[in-house]
Amino acid sequence: MLKRIAAATLFAVGLASGNALAQDTVKIGLILPMTGPFASTGRQIDGGIKLWMQQNGTTVAGKKIEVILKDDAGNADTTRRVAQELLVNDKVQILAGFGLTPLALTVAPMATQAKVPMIVMAAATSAITEQSPYIVRPGFTLPQVTTPMADWASKNGIKKVVTLVSDYGPGIDAENAFKTRFPLRNPDFAPFLQRVRDASPDAVFVFVPSGVGAIFMKQFTERGLDKSGIKLIGTGDLTDDDILNDMGDVALGVITSFHYSAAHNSAANKAYVEAFKKLNGYRPNFFSLGGYDGMRIIYKALETTKGSTDGTALVDAMKGQQFESPRGPVTIDPATRDPIQNVYLRKVEKVNGELWNIEFETMTAVKDPTHKPQ
Repeated sequence: MLKRIAAATLFAVGLASGNALAQDTVKIGLILPMTGPFASTGRQIDGGIKLWMQQNGTTVAGKKIEVILKDDAGNADTTRRVAQELLVNDKVQILAGFGLTPLALTVAPMATQAKVPMIVMAAATSAITEQSPYIVRPGFTLPQVTTPMADWASKNGIKKVVTLVSDYGPGIDAENAFKTRFPLRNPDFAPFLQRVRDASPDAVFVFVPSGVGAIFMKQFTERGLDKSGIKLIGTGDLTDDDILNDMGDVALGVITSFHYSAAHNSAANKAYVEAFKKLNGYRPNFFSLGGYDGMRIIYKALETTKGSTDGTALVDAMKGQQFESPRGPVTIDPATRDPIQNVYLRKVEKVNGELWNIEFETMTAVKDPTHKPQ
């Protein structure tokens, strides 16, 4: 017990001394999974951040921006440790990144204690922003992108659906959001593909974390579900732009709902995709925008505060921000600190020899349907 108290005291003292120093540099502690099974998430976010800084410089309101990247390999214990090191030793004024929900949740109490803005660039469980008044999310929530798919399915002749989701925060969010909007009779949703086939539904709704979609599609094909007449629908994580071409033609025709496609037809997005690929050497996905627009939010907030890094002032300056992103118009909801944005229905099609998520319907200004204002 004495050791725990001493550590907590040291943490608080370290923060106080850091905040008391006048700084000409704004330090952003960026925590991402750069290795391990979710390394593609970290790579995409880091790529978006680098592009924003290349295009917009490294100085804001007279302050130099320094990004300190730490790899947590997707491990919550590592996330907690490096977050404390960044706050106490590096004296960062902003935390950012967080590739998975458990990683964001473990740091939320630190952000509250330190009164440091925490920009969640990837993790999408709805309740994350409720864990600290200092959390701002530029990306999306799973219920936000799921309910449009449920609405579309119920209007397009799909009457019986099996849901197959990963058993953790985002998957549960996705399943609950789908069930809330889609009129299902049977609440017993099968966890295995063979049981999906045995149930003979009109469609199977799938949520798997980004990067796992290729494995799922392979198993879907191996069990013959691609020829069974069962429609495959899901959130855009399933046909992630980062791995879509690796899936092959089995992905053709898969319908998803999401807030971003690299094929989004706008001048801003075409310029973004071209610049991102030139800088990083690969196609951007939705996580890249978590980094790109996350830095946009930080820069604009620093402009508003005239360089002040007071945590409360920065978060207040982030609330209500409106901007045109490569994905379309975005507003940071001042009540929830989550994005209000368009959600698109997309179908995988082949264009010029490559697979793309081609948008065919738009739901405008979608809010998270489950999140309670604080």
